Amino acid sequence: MSSLVIDLILCGLAYVILIYVMATMTKNSIKKGNNREDDGDGGVEDFTPPKIDLPPGVQWPSDSPKSRIPEPMEV
Repeated sequence: MSSLVIDLILCGLAYVILIYVMATMTKNSIKKGNNREDDGDGGVEDFTPPKIDLPPGVQWPSDSPKSRIPEPMEV
């Protein structure tokens, strides 16, 4: 057999061994991870919206004054 065939066989064998080791390692970590119901990435979760400082004269649509009388449309 030529050296190319031997190299291909050895590379294939190394690939199979590496895949087997990685599969067994991830299987163990998946089993450990199922017991927890933590989907966050850690830290303190704050659900309040941020306070954005707007320039003078600019208002959010929810903060604008609401008029009860609709403005007449000019046609």
